[in-house]
Amino acid sequence: MFEYLLDAPLLITAALLASLISSVTGGGLTVILLPVLVLQFGIHVAMPIVTISLVAASASRVAVNRHEIALSAVAWFTLGSLPLTVAGTYLFTISPPEVLTRLLGGFLLAAVALRRMHAKPPSGFATAWFLPLGAVFGFLTGISAAVGAVLAPFFLGYGLRKGAYVGTLGLNIFMIQLAKLAVFESRNFLQPQVLVYGALLVPFMILGTMLGKKVLERVSEKIFVILIEVVMILAGLNFLLRGAG
Repeated sequence: MFEYLLDAPLLITAALLASLISSVTGGGLTVILLPVLVLQFGIHVAMPIVTISLVAASASRVAVNRHEIALSAVAWFTLGSLPLTVAGTYLFTISPPEVLTRLLGGFLLAAVALRRMHAKPPSGFATAWFLPLGAVFGFLTGISAAVGAVLAPFFLGYGLRKGAYVGTLGLNIFMIQLAKLAVFESRNFLQPQVLVYGALLVPFMILGTMLGKKVLERVSEKIFVILIEVVMILAGLNFLLRGAG
C-alpha cells in the first residue's frame, strides 16, 4: 500500500482541479478524478474513493450555496433517486458497466448537440419531473459514477443558474452518494485502502470548492453555460473511450 504514497501529489492535484471545475460547472468532478484513480487502483477501488470524494465535494458546494438551493426540486429528485441508487450500486458491485458507459457517452454528446440547435435550455420543466429524472439518474450513477453532466439540461431548463444550479445539484448528489456508501459498506467495498485515500482527498475537495466559489462569482451566465457544455463533451468522450476499453 505504501508504494502508492509516491503518487499522492498526482492524486491531490487531480482532486483539487476536479473539485474547482465541478464547483463552477456543477459537474465534471469524476471526469477528471475517476480516470486517474482507475489507472492507479482499478475500478472497484476507484469508485468507492470517488464516492467519498463526492460526499465531501457536494457537501461543501451545498454549504457555500445554501441560500440559493431549490429545495422543492431536491425533494422530488431525492424521492426518485435513492431507491434506484441502491439498486444501481448493487448492480455495479456484481457486474462491469462498460456497455452502459458507452451508451451514456453517446447520450451526453447528443445532448450537447441538441442544446446547441435550440440555443437556449428547454423551458417549462416542472418540479414533479424531478421524480422520474431522479430515478433514472440514481440508477445510472449507481453503476457508473461519472454521469453528473446528464442532469445539466434539466436543471438549466428548470431555470437554475450559477449558485442555485451548483447548490441544488450538489445537495442531490450528496444524498445519492450517501446511499452509495451504504451499499459499498454492506458489500465490503470500503477497505482500508479506500478509506485512507478517500480521507486524503477530502480536504482538497473542500479547498477546490472554496476556490471555485470565487471563480463562479466572476463568471457570466453565457460563459457558465458554455463551461457546462464543455464538461458534458469531455464526459461523453470519456465514457465512450472507457466503454470501448
